[in-house]
Amino acid sequence: MAHLKTLPLCAALLFAAACSQPGVKASQPVAVETQGQQPAAAATDLEAEAEAQARAQAQAALPKQPLTPDILFKFLVAEVAGQRGEMGVAQATYLDLARQTQDPRIARRAVEVSMFARDQAGALEAARLWAAAEPASERAQQTLAALLLNEGRLDEAEPILRILLQENTANGFLHLSALMGKLRDTRAAQELVERLAADHPTLPEARFAVAQAAAAAGRPEAALAALQQADELRPGWEPAALLRAQILAKTSGPDALAFMRDFLARHPAAREVRLAYARALVNASQFTEARAEFTRLTGDFPRNAEVSFAAGLLSLQMGDVEVARDLLTQTLEYNPRDPDMVHYYLGQVAEQMKQPEVAAAHYVEVTTGNYLVPARARQAALLARAGRLDEARALLAFTHGENDAQNVRLIQAQAELLRENKDHAAALDVLSAGLKRFPDSADLLYDRAMVAEKLDKLDMLEADLRRVIVLRPDDAQAYNALGYTLADRTDRLAEA
Repeated sequence: MAHLKTLPLCAALLFAAACSQPGVKASQPVAVETQGQQPAAAATDLEAEAEAQARAQAQAALPKQPLTPDILFKFLVAEVAGQRGEMGVAQATYLDLARQTQDPRIARRAVEVSMFARDQAGALEAARLWAAAEPASERAQQTLAALLLNEGRLDEAEPILRILLQENTANGFLHLSALMGKLRDTRAAQELVERLAADHPTLPEARFAVAQAAAAAGRPEAALAALQQADELRPGWEPAALLRAQILAKTSGPDALAFMRDFLARHPAAREVRLAYARALVNASQFTEARAEFTRLTGDFPRNAEVSFAAGLLSLQMGDVEVARDLLTQTLEYNPRDPDMVHYYLGQVAEQMKQPEVAAAHYVEVTTGNYLVPARARQAALLARAGRLDEARALLAFTHGENDAQNVRLIQAQAELLRENKDHAAALDVLSAGLKRFPDSADLLYDRAMVAEKLDKLDMLEADLRRVIVLRPDDAQAYNALGYTLADRTDRLAEA
């Protein structure tokens, strides 16, 4: 059962009491109110006075709501219900309190609880109360507009959006796409954005918003035309260039690459476009050019894990292992999102540099995720190469995958290790034991069929391959293996 995040009971009581006590900033918890403040010793008298005035003005704008026993009781009922996961009770009580008090703080809380309870109608009513009680609040108006848009009520949202755009024009247009994102009628959303943008013909952000809406509506030509206008108003603007490249890439990867290449020739300092260009080069398998761009980006984005990792991986792919080692080692210092992946590739680098101990040390560091099985397989291979086959098998046997797919791959890795050491009988035993755990694993069945062929167990091979074909009817490899075996190893050529 879902539970509502609430303040402790004492904090809830303080919130309720604040409705009748001036001088207490009840609309935010204490942690938010103090965040980022200077130490008292460093604060000037002027700063303290300004802060006090701001608090007083904010408090003065709030309604002077008397704290009656009824209000306090309802507040406690709502909070306790939320803590217990009784969202219907919490939502209904908060909405009733918002109607009764017309207090923007309570109305805002009613919006939050209604949205948590997935009550769109209640959230919209509470948002109307909040916006009416606090008309100067940009957040209240944004929330109301977003909820109206979610309900498809564009006509009601439009005047609110116009006011918001007048107060915060450039940033407002940049955030319009997020507000429009849930609209099912993308063409109506585009028309609304075009109407709003018509009031700001010389604002590049307005043309950018039109382009986003047109792209979402499946009208790339209109989007590109709006982006051309944005570029004329603000040449070299990276957000517009990135959106143009994204639109072009949907129909022609080469066109997107050509555009970004030309843009960078005119605006070489556009590092976000250069990063997108480098990624696109990788996707296009143009690795030499991609490496050059990522290497340049290591200077543009110092201590950036993604950039240094990409440059290191491309260097590894091109055989420049020392540069790859240095870049990947730096990546670990930059707090990468997936250190296990970085350690895995550092292990690969060390293997290429004929440093098995270093490689094994990196593979040991891989403890989770998609690289767990490949790392353990490489560890085991290094042990086997050093004549420690029993240790290698034990390592794989006692490694526990995070899911069935990983456990199947661990069984395959152990069997492959034995096959490489020409112990096909032991490999067959490992795969047969694995099939007792995972009887419908097409991968294990195929591998066992290949081992059975080495041991002249053609009946087992045929049975396993036919089972693979049942499990994966489009598996061309299984069909080919079965046909080849029937033709080459039996007298059933016609059947093959």
